[in-house]
Amino acid sequence: MMPWFKRVDKGIHTPTEEKKETPDGLWYKCPECKTVTSMAEHRKNLNTCVKCDYHDRIGSKEYFAILFDNNKFTELDENLTSGDPLNFVDTKPYPQRIAATQKNTGLKDAVRTAYGKINGQEITIACMDFAFIGGSMGSVVGEKIARAIDHARKTRTPFLMISKSGGARMMEAGFSLMQMAKTSAKLALLSEEGLPYISLLTDPTTGGVTASFAMLGDFNIAEPGALIGFAGPRVIKETIGRDLPKGFQSAEFVLEHGFLDFIVDRKELKQRLTDLLAMVMPTEEENGNKKQVRKTTEKVS
Repeated sequence: MMPWFKRVDKGIHTPTEEKKETPDGLWYKCPECKTVTSMAEHRKNLNTCVKCDYHDRIGSKEYFAILFDNNKFTELDENLTSGDPLNFVDTKPYPQRIAATQKNTGLKDAVRTAYGKINGQEITIACMDFAFIGGSMGSVVGEKIARAIDHARKTRTPFLMISKSGGARMMEAGFSLMQMAKTSAKLALLSEEGLPYISLLTDPTTGGVTASFAMLGDFNIAEPGALIGFAGPRVIKETIGRDLPKGFQSAEFVLEHGFLDFIVDRKELKQRLTDLLAMVMPTEEENGNKKQVRKTTEKVS
């Protein structure tokens, strides 16, 4: 009687079409500690490593699901798309690049804005998507953020900005840089209304975004390990001619040097924001007093 483990025929080959391989996307390998876990477990842990807590990049879809109660929200200006004011062409015309990116990502541009409730507190949120041309800031990004701030002012809700960007969009040149001034001016109006602005900086937040709305929060907070800076480390090193400190431009480094208020783990984000808003949101009585003061001022003028 022949043992079951002995191979009778040699040189057996399985046709390619009959081979059974593990489907892609079932496992996640942490780029930091190399721990392997299932994608289901990774998503359950809000796209953070179960061992070292490395925070993977996620987009507006995931942030909205994390923050809005029961993932229910109303999106603002969802169909706003970029024009081509400069007739810009690199390896392909700008309109073709926009169309291709929209098709590949399912996004209209590099930011989505929406309002809903976070643990019962109404809030307006703008969230950037790095998947759309590196989260670059173009005219649509600036306009949607400006309109979201106007919505927050109109509805008397706090405003949360989740930044994730490589900076200004070169295909729009000066039009892109104008968004720095526009969004900053809108935030000044929000401040005059006495409404809180929380800026969450995620990996990476760089360039013109850092130089404008990302750093103008009443509270500037960040996720662990996020890259935060204006110019890249290589450019800075070549400019100053010196080696940079360890951890330069990480969220922890930026916090240590006074540019952040605190760092928050993604798994604690919703509750930390709720606690923060409970402390700073004006009461109905305070809102009523401000309206009365505004009416009196208008009469005097």
